[in-house]
Amino acid sequence: MDQNMEWLYEKRVKRTIENLEKNNMEGYFVEDEKELLVKLGEMLAPGSVVSVGGSMTLFETGVIDFLRSGKFEFLDRYAEGLAPGDITQLFRDSFSANYYLTSTNAVTESGTLFNVDGRGNRTAAMIFGPDNVFVVVGRNKLVASEEEALERYRETAGPANAKRLGRKTPCTEIGYCMDCESPDRICNAFVSIKRQGAKGRIKVFIVNKDLGY
Repeated sequence: MDQNMEWLYEKRVKRTIENLEKNNMEGYFVEDEKELLVKLGEMLAPGSVVSVGGSMTLFETGVIDFLRSGKFEFLDRYAEGLAPGDITQLFRDSFSANYYLTSTNAVTESGTLFNVDGRGNRTAAMIFGPDNVFVVVGRNKLVASEEEALERYRETAGPANAKRLGRKTPCTEIGYCMDCESPDRICNAFVSIKRQGAKGRIKVFIVNKDLGY
């Protein structure tokens, strides 16, 4: 990337982390997947119960494979052979996990985490339950405001995720959100986490790469 754009991203990341900390959330800036995994290895206690929210970013950064290493009691929602009832139970068990790892649809420079969920299990766990919530995001998810976060979801994250999940919604045909009433709709719960009551419970890792949707 052009050095001037690198400088611009660094300034945006710095502002975002400062505001996350004002909102009782910790922010970290890591250069790549390798640095991220080293950081997580230092912060996740071996043998602890770990769960995850649905996330392409966790796959792209190697976090899912890292959690499958045997060092943790991983509540693996992606394990082969799980029935729908098993997955629902894993979602419920996630509330008592020591660590919950996920991504987010957008992070505003004012330090807000913006999320849109279908069932709400991810947003629910981010808000309450697990002792620690680790949020991994690519720099492409930094936005100036909640309005921009919503626009990003409607034009990028929502249609891309619906397509990935094989949903029969208008956005998978035309490429942007129509605020539909389809039974396959995945955007049901709109949640903005503006501040964390338990200081430091939520930690946000911003990776200096474009990741996820």
